[in-house]
Amino acid sequence: MSDSANTTPEAPNPNRHPHPHPHTPGVSVRSTRVKGEPRFPDGPKADPAGSHFERRIRSFQPRRSRVTAGQADALQRLWPKWGLDIDGSRTLDLPDLFGNDNPVVLEIGFGMGEATAQMAAAAPATNILAVDVHTPGQGNLLNLADRNGLSNIRVGNGDAIILLREMLAPDTLDGLRVYFPDPWPKKRHHKRRIIQPDFLTLAATRIRPGGIVHCATDWEPYAEQMLEVLTEHPDFENTQADGGFAPRPDFRPLTRFEGQGLDKGHVVNDLLFRRVQHVDQPIHPDQPNQPHHPDQPDHPDQPDQPPVGA
Repeated sequence: MSDSANTTPEAPNPNRHPHPHPHTPGVSVRSTRVKGEPRFPDGPKADPAGSHFERRIRSFQPRRSRVTAGQADALQRLWPKWGLDIDGSRTLDLPDLFGNDNPVVLEIGFGMGEATAQMAAAAPATNILAVDVHTPGQGNLLNLADRNGLSNIRVGNGDAIILLREMLAPDTLDGLRVYFPDPWPKKRHHKRRIIQPDFLTLAATRIRPGGIVHCATDWEPYAEQMLEVLTEHPDFENTQADGGFAPRPDFRPLTRFEGQGLDKGHVVNDLLFRRVQHVDQPIHPDQPNQPHHPDQPDHPDQPDQPPVGA
């Protein structure tokens, strides 16, 4: 007999809450969720790309730790508006995503989002597509964006490689930020580090000529590897005339995590590399000028402003 033929009304469940996901202050979301029910029905998916793409070595570990009531509320309320699941199913229209034609910078790995929110507030004419797999951080950044009226932030959930390869068109990014990525310190894990030649080759196809790749790390051996890999890559050139590390730019906030590391004697290194305009590459209509020489400032009349894409 089909289910439709069964006209017996369903008995009410006295344990079911009238709203499937109430966010009572001080109550863990975990305690109100029915077994097998999605953690955030209107929020980020646990594995947005699923098994649609080949297995490969990942540079990240998904972290779905405890989410506060405030973060959960932001995920449920704001994800449909400002969130993006990286499922590889379509090519993004970035002007449509942000609602304007402003430059877009991709940030991979934003932690709890405090620095991202500060940079978005300081440069409202730059759009930030911030990607991470840390659910509490996603909720926290959405909360910060909402509280501070930062409409130039979009939060991506999932694998940044799939985003770059499957969902972004060529020359659509004005910059890339990778701040304090996992250093994978053990030698056998070095292959998991994100700053590798293949990654840079992929990123170069999505960054407009003249755009800036900005990396920062407090793990000195990783900093040396980043410098070597970026220096040897034909699609990027160092913005530093001496070919070394860059001073921390004013536009990159000093985070609490970074401050704690500095207090412990850690050395933080920044790297600022520019996407090269090759002779055989057409100049993008939004980038009418040839890239600057590494020892020339991008904005000579505005020394305190970040370079394009940074």
